[in-house]
Amino acid sequence: MTKANMNKIKVGVSSCLLGDKVRFDGGHKQNQYVMNTLSNYFEFLRFCPEVASGLSIPREPIRLVLKNAEIKCVGTKNEDFDVTDKLKNIADEQKFWQSQISGYILKKDSPSCGMERVKVYNGSMPERNGVGIYAQKLMDNFPNLPIEEEGRLNDLVLRENFIQRVFVYARWQLLTTTAFSLNDIQQFHAQHKYIYMSHDQIMLKKLGALLAKPCECLSSLAASYISQAMVLLKSRATKSNHANTLHHIQGYLKKHISQDDKQELCETIEQYNQGYLPLIVPITLLRHHFRKYPNEYISNSFYLCPHPSELMLLNSV
Repeated sequence: MTKANMNKIKVGVSSCLLGDKVRFDGGHKQNQYVMNTLSNYFEFLRFCPEVASGLSIPREPIRLVLKNAEIKCVGTKNEDFDVTDKLKNIADEQKFWQSQISGYILKKDSPSCGMERVKVYNGSMPERNGVGIYAQKLMDNFPNLPIEEEGRLNDLVLRENFIQRVFVYARWQLLTTTAFSLNDIQQFHAQHKYIYMSHDQIMLKKLGALLAKPCECLSSLAASYISQAMVLLKSRATKSNHANTLHHIQGYLKKHISQDDKQELCETIEQYNQGYLPLIVPITLLRHHFRKYPNEYISNSFYLCPHPSELMLLNSV
């Protein structure tokens, strides 16, 4: 697989975030970042599980309650109004199009779509330890799918993490939609090695070891690989891991650039590591040197250009 530009990436989204008036009160929760920025790169497939389940607009609000050690989704006024099974079933009915997407943005705090810390009532006192019924089923059905809540996208590190995972997963889907070989997976791994390194170097070694074993079943190997890779990428990339990765990449220039340029690179990476500069600064400097002294391995790697620069994600981490 090459680094050629892909079409817009298909991403699922809670339709209220796109301005659809589907909430219980007939309103919406339009998110400007989703609408005005991510829509330039993602083809959004909007979905509201509550409306798709047959609930009206407007409607009685619903909430999660603990009943007989089980989480149920019921009306706030009438607990006999139980939509738990409807939401589970509607999630299962969407498997076909959900299998075609590369990520999903959910509405936070929602008893249907919330990814985490949704209120669960046990009597009159709620605890924020629940997951929306639809969201839970979605994650159970597609454990590798990058999923995030719109509220957590306000955290710049989580935002970059999610978008990076979406692009990596989309490239994996592109690779595996047609016949592929062990060599294809190994090439994919090589292209993403430095991205993995910036997240978790121990898990990177385990991924490499997985591909080094004799391959008896390619499909099983591929499933194990992407499962472990997506778990790895969920961990936050740290400044120290990025700095270590940058130094590794700098090593490809040691025979080409002057001592002064080496010193400048080292100082820039250290300033980033100490929090004085954003990641884009040492990356831009490395890109400059690799334009003058191209290296095929680095050119094929995604670390220095993990997603469109117009998203400006590396300016904030």
